[in-house]
Amino acid sequence: MKIKLSFIFTLLALVLVANLSAQNKIQFDESGYQSVLQRSKKEHKPIFYMLYATWCAHCNKMKSEVFTDTLVVNFINKNFIPAWQDAEKGEGDFFKKKFGIRFYPTFLFLNEDGKELYNTSGEFKSDTFVSEAKNALVKEKQLVYLEQEFLADVSNSDKCLAYLSALNKGRDRTLLSPIAQQYLATQSESQLVSNTNWKIIANGVTDIQSREFQYVLTHQAAFEAVASPKRVQRKIENIVTELLTLPVEFRDTIDYTKKRMIAETIHTRKNDSLLFDFDIRIAEKTMNWKKYKAITQKSTDEFALKDAKTLKDIASNYLKHIADTASLKYAIRWTQQALTLSDTYDIQILLAKLYQKNKDYKEALEWANKAKAKNESLGWKTKDADDLLVELSQKQTSK
Repeated sequence: MKIKLSFIFTLLALVLVANLSAQNKIQFDESGYQSVLQRSKKEHKPIFYMLYATWCAHCNKMKSEVFTDTLVVNFINKNFIPAWQDAEKGEGDFFKKKFGIRFYPTFLFLNEDGKELYNTSGEFKSDTFVSEAKNALVKEKQLVYLEQEFLADVSNSDKCLAYLSALNKGRDRTLLSPIAQQYLATQSESQLVSNTNWKIIANGVTDIQSREFQYVLTHQAAFEAVASPKRVQRKIENIVTELLTLPVEFRDTIDYTKKRMIAETIHTRKNDSLLFDFDIRIAEKTMNWKKYKAITQKSTDEFALKDAKTLKDIASNYLKHIADTASLKYAIRWTQQALTLSDTYDIQILLAKLYQKNKDYKEALEWANKAKAKNESLGWKTKDADDLLVELSQKQTSK
């Protein structure tokens, strides 16, 4: 009997320890969206979903430091059904499309019907994260409530802005546009220039050709007066960037050409410089070096002569992918200009290699030696210079 009682007490102790251990960490559900919804309905608790990527340092830090903190563990376990999803696997695409996720980590708070209550993204300290998560439990801060309030009076600028502000946390801005347009349709052009309307335009308008954005372009000074020149300029840059980023990332040259024609209707030097940057990016991504040459030789002097990094990047692509003598002379000149802006070992090596590729071995040797001397004087490694000097020595020997 004593043996049996001892066994029972041991078993109970093990169960107790296991339960305490489970309570001291967040048990993230990985069974999938529909399964988590069913749990939520059964347990009558809202859902906390983390969307992460394995390569994301911020995600990994949240997992290892914040979600092991007792303050966070107790709050999440008490108030939510916790779940997570690798955004690049399985149901990741579903989440990205449904909730407009752009950044990692993103934290979604959903009700038992899968409607979004609250969202936020980024890396937090434990106390700040709990403060954010508490917002998901406050009716007046929940998206469901803010949406109902807005739809009850779409001409109310404060309700529109409150709803947009709650939505606009690392989300694809195109999902906000229909909300902003619903409100802005109630405003005449003469009413658009106000501080609140500017905020709604800045947060929710994504269509360059829309009435509201075109009005900003033609009345820029008026909007600068209610916001600031810097904010208005940033909006102009952002709307072009948002328009062109996806076709560049997906290497879609047809869509890029169509959207670029829209973007180039903004006639400012800043916008022309932005288009130059996108033009060279898509030519590089599609490995269209003929196009790349044409763009850079036409516009680098106009838009990049004061930017050492851009000059270096362009010249590096010439070194790797372009061989004709005339083009290499452009790259050499741009690298020399980069050196006047930033006299570094890397740029000196780049210049030496460009001279080598252009068969000017005397200049190549001179710049390789300069690079070696620079790093030696600082006590830094000189391997690239040493390797290049060996190659150049062999070239001279073979003559």
